[in-house]
Amino acid sequence: MLPSISESTGLREPQYPLYIKAPLVILGLAMVVFTLHIASDLIFPLLFAAIFAIMLHPVEQWLVRHRVPPLLAIGLTVILGVAALLALLYFIYLEAGQLATQMPMFKTKLVQVTTQLTQWLNTRFGLTNQKLLSYVNEAGSRAAGLLGGTLGAVSGLLVVATLIPVYIFLLMLYQRRLVDFLTQVFSGHRTDTGVAEVLHESKAAIQSYMIGLLIEGSIVAVLNVAGLLVLGIPYALLLGVLGALLNFIPYIGGLAAILLPVLMAFVAKEGYAYPLGVVGIYIVIQFIDNHLLIPRIVASKIKVNALVAIVGVLVGNAIAGVSGMFLALPIIAIIKIICDRIQGLKPWGLLLGDEEPTNKRAATATDRLTRPAQPASAVSV
Repeated sequence: MLPSISESTGLREPQYPLYIKAPLVILGLAMVVFTLHIASDLIFPLLFAAIFAIMLHPVEQWLVRHRVPPLLAIGLTVILGVAALLALLYFIYLEAGQLATQMPMFKTKLVQVTTQLTQWLNTRFGLTNQKLLSYVNEAGSRAAGLLGGTLGAVSGLLVVATLIPVYIFLLMLYQRRLVDFLTQVFSGHRTDTGVAEVLHESKAAIQSYMIGLLIEGSIVAVLNVAGLLVLGIPYALLLGVLGALLNFIPYIGGLAAILLPVLMAFVAKEGYAYPLGVVGIYIVIQFIDNHLLIPRIVASKIKVNALVAIVGVLVGNAIAGVSGMFLALPIIAIIKIICDRIQGLKPWGLLLGDEEPTNKRAATATDRLTRPAQPASAVSV
């Protein structure tokens, strides 16, 4: 790497005080978030395509090692990835079609349950039918607006989804050119071990994270389906798979995954024992997932602490909705890898990570801050 101006002239770089550096850092972060929010329709499909391209890269390399021409290997890899995704969507479509045939029965049962709930609320809390009817109408109007927004988002997502395979193909085709571009931009040389190492670690982290997610999601899907089958909940296979897919959203998707099977148990079964049983089973599954599966399979691949992960998921939701929540952890992991490799950004890498401090001086300072104060008589002079 070429020496900097300060190294060649022997001058020290100016050190700005905190009251100047902190506003600049906050302003830079705000500009980044604002840019991502404004250009999310363009940036996030590219980010999804980049992650899927990195995930499918071993398949393409395996085909190349078996003497498949590179262009054909890339095309076959993209086709296999799209076929796997379409197979999952087709399975959900078939199960949802069977569920739609039972909607009249569910609607009748829902009306009965609503009538019983209305009578109970009127007896216990004195809520009249008119008040309850106004609440139901208000909730229905909000649900209709939410449904319209959801349909619009799904239609837009389908349009963008047609571009992602094209992006994946082009990113895999021009991967060497992109790597050379990033190396030259950030180092000034065509070959630089520092930049190449950052790119290699980022690629390995994303691959490990995505593979860990697939393994964890498969185990959660099996547990969901088994628990719902034990309780005899209809459409256990569909609800279990949907719950596992929602569980891919860190910290928040697991809660949303409980609502669908609870509603199904509430409508399809008599009494309240089955909905409570579903809640109990899903709590056990979430405990197993959060304390066994995620720490051993997923969290070990990306060293990001829980506080930063939760804040990142919420920021991703504010920027781009569900896609932003899904991409939050891989992006934070890449940022941490970059911060760990740059001397001036290492404090930020320490803030993002969950590793124990290895610096003895930093550990000593932390011990001083966390140690309870001693009485004056116990302090030696």
